[in-house]
Amino acid sequence: MKIKVGVIFGGETVEHEVSIISALQAIENINREKYDIIPIYIAKDRTWYTGHMLFDIEVYKDFKDLKKYATPCTLVPKNGKFYLQKTKGIFRKNITDVDIMFPIVHGNNVEDGTLQGYLRTVGIPFVGSNVLGSALGQDKVVMKQVFSSMHLPIVDYVWFYDTEYMESYEEIHKKISALGYPVIVKPATLGSSVGITFVKNEQGLGSAIDTAMQYDQKIIVEKAVSNLVEVNCSVLGNYDHQDTSAIEEVLTTDEFLTYQDKYIGGGKGKASKGMASASRMIPARIDQNMEKEVKDLAMAAFRALNLSGVCRVDFLIDKETKKIYINEPNTIPGSLAFYLWEPVGKSYRELLDNLLTLAIKDYKDKSKKIYSFNTNILSGYVTGTKGLKGVKGKLKR
Repeated sequence: MKIKVGVIFGGETVEHEVSIISALQAIENINREKYDIIPIYIAKDRTWYTGHMLFDIEVYKDFKDLKKYATPCTLVPKNGKFYLQKTKGIFRKNITDVDIMFPIVHGNNVEDGTLQGYLRTVGIPFVGSNVLGSALGQDKVVMKQVFSSMHLPIVDYVWFYDTEYMESYEEIHKKISALGYPVIVKPATLGSSVGITFVKNEQGLGSAIDTAMQYDQKIIVEKAVSNLVEVNCSVLGNYDHQDTSAIEEVLTTDEFLTYQDKYIGGGKGKASKGMASASRMIPARIDQNMEKEVKDLAMAAFRALNLSGVCRVDFLIDKETKKIYINEPNTIPGSLAFYLWEPVGKSYRELLDNLLTLAIKDYKDKSKKIYSFNTNILSGYVTGTKGLKGVKGKLKR
């Protein structure tokens, strides 16, 4: 019997379309001899939909008009199984059962632990990092604080909330100037290079911060690395074991890999292939010692944030000093970083199978742990009155 995999994508996030591309790429490569695929699309209004029409990328170009053909649904646990149910009509009819969820989502409200927390509450097994790892991987400030506590190399930075900036912008500008220009201004919890600005001097700082604040309440400003080389390495595994992929060198004409580089680079009339179509060189042009250091740091970052599944860890290297800095992990990377695994002999189909197998194993291992007690302490709760209003209760001991 085939395993029924619910592939979840979309969501209320600025990386909505990127998620669609990544998910449909994965769906095309999942082994249909082992798995039945159930597409689950979260529209920008947070409504969940399912239906065979969702396999076609053309649908999403004008989904507002076509969504009447898809089926609104919700996830429901019942008698030890998990079902997608229709949300319209008097009777909540089951559409299909689902064995495991595969979130292929990017950005706030989905990748950041929000969706993972919901799936964990429902109780269904799912691919990828749990709530804590997902949240840490999304918040660039807390992430750096964790890395710093583990003595992992990161660039100098300043962070602040939008309200703090409105009240004390002069003081914040001084702290940023102390970093030394150029700097990079980022929304703290976004990905795909959305809202990021490279700032060469103080004259451009205010507008860059204004741009970042359009997307996030928390802003981070990082010291830019001189003589920059960007490299990325993917990690596959869990807390117990990790494997590393080939290392890519990012090629861009800008100061950092932009949203344009990542997802639009093909130009008008050409379908985007997500991160798989970005300009890169594999393997990266680094020596063996640096290659080993990058891979060791990638696994250390993966363990520090308690990640699981497949992750892409991005690095900044100063070509002159040979200093390596961890930039950030992507807990659900664009295109699931399959292009970094193919050079080491792991096909996309095999990578996806590894991820599903790992998720099932982790779910079984977690099921052996104690999460609740059979005893009910409320059975020994004495109120002395009938009802709950004004009750002063105590526990029998």
